[in-house]
Amino acid sequence: MVDSKSSSLGEALVARMEQMTWDRIGELSQKNIRRNALVRDQGESLRALRDVAVGDGDSAIVIAAGPSIHRHDPIAAIKNSGYRGAIVATESAMVYCLRNGVVPDLVVTVDPHDRIKRWFGDPDLSQEELDADDYYRRQDMDESVRREREFNEEVIGLLDRHGPDIRIAVSTTAGENVVRRCIDTGMQIYWWNPMLDDPDAEDSVTRAIWRENRLPLVNAGGNVGTSCWMMAHAVLGKKRVALTGMDFSYYGGTDFLRTQYYYEIRDLVGEDRLGEVFMAIHNPYLDREFFTDPAYKWYCECFLELAADADCETVNCTEGGILFGDHVAFRPLADFLAETTDA
Repeated sequence: MVDSKSSSLGEALVARMEQMTWDRIGELSQKNIRRNALVRDQGESLRALRDVAVGDGDSAIVIAAGPSIHRHDPIAAIKNSGYRGAIVATESAMVYCLRNGVVPDLVVTVDPHDRIKRWFGDPDLSQEELDADDYYRRQDMDESVRREREFNEEVIGLLDRHGPDIRIAVSTTAGENVVRRCIDTGMQIYWWNPMLDDPDAEDSVTRAIWRENRLPLVNAGGNVGTSCWMMAHAVLGKKRVALTGMDFSYYGGTDFLRTQYYYEIRDLVGEDRLGEVFMAIHNPYLDREFFTDPAYKWYCECFLELAADADCETVNCTEGGILFGDHVAFRPLADFLAETTDA
């Protein structure tokens, strides 16, 4: 249970999240970058997408994999509206799109951990791996994800069939098996560098990486959903970008075990202090309370900072979650679709 009267521990962790994130993924990200340099020729620079017409008009819809997409099913509304703008999906939402008959105009992946390979289908999935990692069984999303072997076989089939039709913006930090699956399924790969630290700093790791590979730098905001939004407006040049599945939070009643960073938080503060780390946030547009963890809260704050400088209109059509504030409108997806399809 979230202790709404005591969130000081959670807020303190939010303030440390940038350093904690670097400590958690910095070394792995650099290792992946060095390895991926060996397969750099299996794709193009993200820069090449600037010259490609992706979707009609000046709008895009981002589809992320937050718990709201299985409560509001945005893909059904998108299909029914006849929307013809660009659809940009996280790798975790890619299968949601494909199984509903929609090939995203662009998929994005950034996570350096190879555990996300099952979003691409893992032909080598073993029982030992299933026994050792409950990441997918814990997901607060589509129930089919928890039927792990069945889900994995479905994803393999979908990616083997649609791979050549999919453009994917692959971060140089991506894990080995994720990259191999992108190559093996014939995806159209576009490489880019995420900003791991301040590129203007004298000892910047990001600047050193750029000097080596000269691939475009993108401020990913620490997560793949924000990366998709950045791709939509900064790379594809869309002036109106809607967000779906961008919750950055959980619905009330969700077991802590089903939250994204449960084990990391438990190992950091202990089981008895979990309620002090999670934070309750009231969404005034929905008059409803959601709860979040320090990582998601930090992602949300980073997004709002980026939105303030973005050359686009951002409309959060998630219809749930905690992403709201200056420079981010909060409206139903139906309104955005009506505005863009009538234009």
